[in-house]
Amino acid sequence: MTDVAIDTDTEARVRADDRGHVFHSWSAQALIDPLPVAGGEGATFWDYAGNSYLDFSSQLVNLNLGHQHPDLVAAIQQQAGRLATIAPAMANDVRGELARRISEVAPEGFEKVFFTNGGADANENAVRMARLVTGKRKVLSMYRSYHGNTSTAIALTGDPRRWANEPADGSVAKFFGPYPYRSAFHSSSPEEETQRALEHLEQTIILEGASTIAAIVIETIVGTNGVLIPPPGYLAGVRELCDRYGVIYIADEVMVGFGRIGEWFAFQAFDVVPDLITFAKGINSGYVPLGGVVISDRIASHFDTVMFPGGLTYSGHPLACAAGLATFDVFERDGILERVRDLGTRVVEPRLQQIASRHPSVGDVRGIGLFWAIELVRDRETREPLVPFNASGPDAAPVTAVAAACKRDGLWPFTHFNRVHVAPPLVIEEDELVRGLDIIDRALSQADEHVR
Repeated sequence: MTDVAIDTDTEARVRADDRGHVFHSWSAQALIDPLPVAGGEGATFWDYAGNSYLDFSSQLVNLNLGHQHPDLVAAIQQQAGRLATIAPAMANDVRGELARRISEVAPEGFEKVFFTNGGADANENAVRMARLVTGKRKVLSMYRSYHGNTSTAIALTGDPRRWANEPADGSVAKFFGPYPYRSAFHSSSPEEETQRALEHLEQTIILEGASTIAAIVIETIVGTNGVLIPPPGYLAGVRELCDRYGVIYIADEVMVGFGRIGEWFAFQAFDVVPDLITFAKGINSGYVPLGGVVISDRIASHFDTVMFPGGLTYSGHPLACAAGLATFDVFERDGILERVRDLGTRVVEPRLQQIASRHPSVGDVRGIGLFWAIELVRDRETREPLVPFNASGPDAAPVTAVAAACKRDGLWPFTHFNRVHVAPPLVIEEDELVRGLDIIDRALSQADEHVR
């Protein structure tokens, strides 16, 4: 790693420009103090004050190949020197090759890719396709979900970021997905959770009117809202319900696609095939914005002679696609998928189980690959969350204290509500991964102080 230098003059300038002129997302502008970041390498980034942090959030769970990966940087530089940009209506070598390589790792019968600039517009356009193909308008999504911040994507979103954006797309209805630790169905086993969650979904389809429903949108593994792994048979059951009622199944793979759990697409771990697949983030680690929809042949053929009414100026941007091609090369050369499965099974899972046994504040740990959640509680028996749902300010103080302890010890955590997530870059070294888990172990003493 590059030596971390102290540069207080630059830090002051960066902070002044940011506070004076940058309007930040999801923030009350006067109540935030963003960290000025000087650089990064691999699984680490650093500030101008000489502090370095293990990036256990991969920024926004997008930096799958880490900071400043030399292959991705070189691909962007080479492409910029050759052809910096070209309109999406043109045929372009890197755009076409990336689409082909995506289709090669998708299930059979997914030959076409529609490129977008990120995950939200990928979900927007997938829903648009489903509505046009079916001639129906309504879409179902889970209460515990996040699908983006454009109009339909935020309506699909279940978490509280949706509230202030309503009304958005009014043709969205919600249902409860499976969550064995906090079952809405009073289930006593994962199998029972699957059965009851599918019964609930079928009733939702019936009561909302199958003849009105174009699609069901599901994060294959619910990300920000809990790292919720679908229990056995659930996604296959969703597939069967979609087939039975003539509904299109859209798999939101924006956060969990491209290696996060050790698969190209997370649904491949659950023996199911959707109709549309949305992606972003890990396709090129966000080095240049890129997302898209992988389209089943059945849906793509609808648009052979019918115009698809959508598009973006920067769709399939050559710089972004060049980084995407480099990502494929790195994954295949360095065995990234196998590495993620190994680290998740051999290192993360047993260490988190040890952490759970040591800390009375840990109610549940769950995950797969390099995507895990530690759910914090005040009481293991009642499962009362450590902080209330959507807590902020003083109500969120116990989790804020855990995060602060992590940062003091050199780790940048991902926290959401009453959880600490573990989502480091997929290229993290094993000793770094162990060190980061040790830091979380120590920081959880802050949460233990609030156990009843």
